[in-house]
Amino acid sequence: VQLQASGGGLVQAGGSLRLSCAASGRTLSNYITAWFRQAPGKEREFVALISWSGGSIDYADSVKGRFTISRDNAKNTVSLQMNSLKPEDTADYYCAAASPTRNWSAYTRPLTYDYWGQGTLVTVSS
Repeated sequence: VQLQASGGGLVQAGGSLRLSCAASGRTLSNYITAWFRQAPGKEREFVALISWSGGSIDYADSVKGRFTISRDNAKNTVSLQMNSLKPEDTADYYCAAASPTRNWSAYTRPLTYDYWGQGTLVTVSS
């Protein structure tokens, strides 16, 4: 499956952005899908993930209550609504997909994922 992330940009602290991950080649509903981010000089970190049905969701503690992940299997897309953005949210954001064959906890780790989109840059100014 090929993934295409979009929606990044420059926003002031407290603002909002909506990222989108569009899939092609295969049906995204067959996969667990996640968002990760990587700031300059830092390791890639987990942000949010959603099961193939949308029935199970998990967030990093740093974004709980501010970010919302959702999926539209009819459109083959997964979105990340980001509200109350902070300067520390500045990073390249990546969407990723993996087959639902492992324990749920494994899906917060980047190495679990087989498919990655290119990054979309989110910059939050103070």
